Amino acid sequence: MQYSDNIIMMPFEPKRPYQEIGLKLRQELLDGRYNIGDRLPPERDIAERLDVSRTVVREALIMLELENLVEVKKGSGVYVLNMPSNANSRSNIVGDDAGPFEMLQARQLLESNIAEFAAMQVTPSDITQMRAALELERQELASGTKDCSGDETFHLCIAQATQNSVLVDMLRQSWERRESSPMWKKLHSHINGQDYREEWLQDHAKILAALQRKDPIAAKNAMWQHLENVKQRLLELSDIDDPNFDGYLFSSNPVVLLGND
Repeated sequence: MQYSDNIIMMPFEPKRPYQEIGLKLRQELLDGRYNIGDRLPPERDIAERLDVSRTVVREALIMLELENLVEVKKGSGVYVLNMPSNANSRSNIVGDDAGPFEMLQARQLLESNIAEFAAMQVTPSDITQMRAALELERQELASGTKDCSGDETFHLCIAQATQNSVLVDMLRQSWERRESSPMWKKLHSHINGQDYREEWLQDHAKILAALQRKDPIAAKNAMWQHLENVKQRLLELSDIDDPNFDGYLFSSNPVVLLGND
């Protein structure tokens, strides 16, 4: 415990991988490794240095962004905006929110098994409802709306096909948790366009085809691959690093130096 002006400060104990990395980056700010206005190293460099996946680094940067410590400039990178007042203070915004890629991993494990079981239980009525959800997705995509109710309905229909109310409740809870997540919303704020939804619609069609054949293995694999595609596309679409940035290869710009000779 730390005492300041007779106020007890409870240390922030990280519960999630991104929080641990976020605290390390926050401590580096406090230690003077970076100054306000500095560009942080690319995600891949941070991931390699701290020996974690790039998705964990992305989540840690979202945490710092929500705390108003860094600013993301699309296609340029992450810049220091403010300095933290306390390395161990808990964010009132993030709290214990799960990271978006951690959520996707949980969904991948849950929903692939739901799809496998659904393929053994599915009825013609279930297939009709899934087709209707797929058609709703097509209509939403064609209209250009950001509404993704067809996407959610399709996944829910698969859970309902298991005839297991607990699995249905678990799926609903995972979607509700995502929709109320500040981390998830911040990730999506860096994504432009809707083209990726066409790819996911095609994934859904493959899942539906496997369910229509009542093929559990194909349904499980199709769902697993779909959510893997979602993860990879979100990582690519929300990438904030400038692919041409090479400022860390030199202590100063060599072209400028040559021009001054």
